[in-house]
Amino acid sequence: MLKNLNLENILENSLVKYNEPLKNYSYTKTGGLADVLILIASKSDLEKIIKLANEKNISITILGNGSNVLISDNGIRGITVITSNMNEIELLENNIVSCEAGATLKDLTNFLIEKQLTNLEFACGIPGSIGGAIFMNAGAYGGEMKDVVIKVETLNKFGNRKIYTNEEMQFSYRHSIIQENKEIITKVYFQLEHGNKEEIINKVNELNKLREDKQPLEYPSCGSVFKRPEGHFAGKLIQDATCQGLTIGDAQVSKKHAGFIINIGNATCEDYKKLIKEVQKRVFENSNVKLEREVKIIGE
Repeated sequence: MLKNLNLENILENSLVKYNEPLKNYSYTKTGGLADVLILIASKSDLEKIIKLANEKNISITILGNGSNVLISDNGIRGITVITSNMNEIELLENNIVSCEAGATLKDLTNFLIEKQLTNLEFACGIPGSIGGAIFMNAGAYGGEMKDVVIKVETLNKFGNRKIYTNEEMQFSYRHSIIQENKEIITKVYFQLEHGNKEEIINKVNELNKLREDKQPLEYPSCGSVFKRPEGHFAGKLIQDATCQGLTIGDAQVSKKHAGFIINIGNATCEDYKKLIKEVQKRVFENSNVKLEREVKIIGE
């Protein structure tokens, strides 16, 4: 049915693929087939797809950079959109930077070093796209997206543009209003400050070194699996419950950092889901703390 829509003729520069393995696009290297996968090239193409999906009652999933998600082994029905080609970054007046949602935090960090802008160094090593970082209010090393965002542009299900202020985004720990309203982030505006280039580079290098030393970056993973419980650290609770190294299928609680579940071979999403539940069970039995998943599970 979806092939009959002739999506290739509707879109200008975007690439359309059918029955595409999503494990090629996820950080965990897991996931089944997408009915249709579109590598979107522009906001105008994204608007067309959103309007079409709404008119035809077709579900649409924004995958972004695939870094903080687990994709079902059964894949994703309808249309899956990857926004990585929507990645333009611009310096505006008064140290304001606009950034399209498909750009990565690494891209943005490199841009800010070049322009000598500071206050976003905390995010330098977070994998994934700007859109995903805003969706989750991503944070690290004492900083969060909410600290530097001034406004966010989205498209609603009718393909209409909306703008949210920082306050309207309702940012909280690993949360934004986009998780409820299901709109699609297209562009983000950051308020930064002029800084010393050498100091910015040193800070970025320091945080990247910390990340490399502590995190199992040599394996595919979805990043930090669990939210930080109030008054605790998820990794410590998992260690105390003797879960470090626990393996189901080819999914393993990292021996380097217990907050990460890594793919040591050919793990499936089902392996991940079972291991997550087992870790939650053991931690609760050991410490009476309920670990809440941070990673999103998407697909059928």
